[in-house]
Amino acid sequence: MPGMGSGLDLNNPVLTGAFRSALGHQALAILLLLAAFALGWASLRTRRPPGPGPAAPVPGAAAAHGAEPRWRAVLRIGFGLLWVVDGVLQAQPAMVAGLPSRVILPGAASSPGWVRSLAGWGTAAWTYHPVQAAAAAVWIQLGLGVWLLAARRGRWSQAAGLAGMAWGLVVWVFGEAFGGVFAPGLTVLFGAPGAALLYAVAGALIALPPRAWPRVGRWLLPGTGLFLAGMAVLQAWPGRGYWGGSGPLAGMIRSMAQTPQPRPLASLVGGFGHLAAEHAFAVNLVAVVVLALAAAALLTGRRAVAGPAVAVLAVFCLAGWVLIEDLGVFGGLGTDPNSMIPLILLVTAAYLARFPAPAPAPDPAPAPAATPLPPATAARETVSVLAAPTIPAAAAGPVPSLVAPAPGLPGAPAGPAAGPPGRRARGRSWLRRRATSAGSADVRTVAALWALGVTVIGAWPMAAAAASRSADPVLARALDGSAAVVDFAAPGFSLTSEDGRAVSLASLRGKTVLLTFLDPVCTSDCPLIAQEFRQADAMLGARRTRVELVAIAANPVYHSARYARAFDRQEGLSVLANWMFLSGPLPALRRAWHDYSFPVAMVPAGGMVEHGDVAYVIDPAGRVRTELNFDPGPGTSATRSSFAAELAGAATAAGGL
Repeated sequence: MPGMGSGLDLNNPVLTGAFRSALGHQALAILLLLAAFALGWASLRTRRPPGPGPAAPVPGAAAAHGAEPRWRAVLRIGFGLLWVVDGVLQAQPAMVAGLPSRVILPGAASSPGWVRSLAGWGTAAWTYHPVQAAAAAVWIQLGLGVWLLAARRGRWSQAAGLAGMAWGLVVWVFGEAFGGVFAPGLTVLFGAPGAALLYAVAGALIALPPRAWPRVGRWLLPGTGLFLAGMAVLQAWPGRGYWGGSGPLAGMIRSMAQTPQPRPLASLVGGFGHLAAEHAFAVNLVAVVVLALAAAALLTGRRAVAGPAVAVLAVFCLAGWVLIEDLGVFGGLGTDPNSMIPLILLVTAAYLARFPAPAPAPDPAPAPAATPLPPATAARETVSVLAAPTIPAAAAGPVPSLVAPAPGLPGAPAGPAAGPPGRRARGRSWLRRRATSAGSADVRTVAALWALGVTVIGAWPMAAAAASRSADPVLARALDGSAAVVDFAAPGFSLTSEDGRAVSLASLRGKTVLLTFLDPVCTSDCPLIAQEFRQADAMLGARRTRVELVAIAANPVYHSARYARAFDRQEGLSVLANWMFLSGPLPALRRAWHDYSFPVAMVPAGGMVEHGDVAYVIDPAGRVRTELNFDPGPGTSATRSSFAAELAGAATAAGGL
């Protein structure tokens, strides 16, 4: 049973190599995109028609056009930097194989069944396409961060907020299992209600239109106070274990201290873990008091009380971030700095929105000074005014014009009528206007557009991979190595199928043959391999008519057609028209085992048969083209699909399908 119990190591060289290669290729595409944007923008700027120089700044114009308030700048810059940090953390090699099995699924283990189902559904795309998913997470989060940092105001900035909100909700639901909201032991000290939800809230606030900015402080500060009050109640609730030394708080801290990290930090966290175990009541009391007092201060809505409360809460959150959450970034699987830093940013933004800084009074604009006329000019103007006769308005007739009216106006001489511009002229005019508009864009707009391109470059391969129903063959290569490309004449055999027909390799000439060896009474690897063959047949689709799936019995005792038929019924192979499980006299079977270098041995004391796991791809001319190590590994749905995809691909290549 070679594959039972084996799995993918976090630092599997095949997966990490493929991940680095994918990141490198996508980074090259992103750099080329940046170069194209920069060159195009510079070219359009040089082709802009000359115009008047920059106008003098008008006092109060920034405020009139909706200058970004401080609370929004805190959220946009703070969470933009956090998204960038998250993208860098996502580039850790262990994320490829470890995020679903070591982070997402364990985080949902104590939640209700429907939450675990959602988490499992969300991890399916990752486990089937780990390289594409891990690379996509890197670029999506880096792109969101740069987009938020670059787009300071306007629709681009609002769109960045919406994108951050959407991705934050996706991560919160499928990656954080709703932040543990539906699990027992919910506490803000462990990251509740989930860092990704705080990212989503910040994105929603950034996406608000300017007309809503003045009203944000009226509800954001009280809402934050209510949240802290709820967290204080949960922290103080009896029976949840936080008042005792053997409760979850001390256990959480001790487990974080075991994470690979710098030794001074590990000692600091471990020491606090011992303190929390020995004085759990006092530690929890401090947490409850700080949360409750901060909530009360924010709910008062008074600046003199809320300001010190925000400062104390920030210090408390920083202490919890270091001593309890252990910064959240170590161990090779840290996806973000956890929830304390986002919470500090949101509380600070709520305070700034409720108590904005007074706007500076605009300086009065100086009145333009009158320019005196030269003496001679002034005298002439005076004489001309005095000498001009006064004409009564009623008697005055039309004044003849010395300038001929423009063609097309009343009174213009007849001439060729100018028709409306043609479609081609209108198209050229539209392109010129768009080029002029693009050339007048500032650096921030170009950077925001490039960040959007980074996000799309990251998301597109993952979306395309998720649309595929088969797993990436890289999983099979990570478990068993790459398939061996060979070229030798396939040894012949003459055996009997389940229904008693004589079958030889020569009788299969003209078709691609996928050959393996199975024990009909095996209960470990052989059923998995049979299912991989079945999935490969489904992946081939209409091409299956030119492919034969052949298994040769690999048991020196139980090798009759009766056992083969029972195995087919058990694995649902009887319905496949191109499947055959061959058996025959033991000498003929031994000859086939020998010719294909397939070891078969009975385990002592009447145990199972010990044999290898291998598959051969034989082309229509009867030559072996590929030899695959077919150890099924952990036998998950993703690994079975990956082996099937590898087998179907090898059959397609060998048979020219």
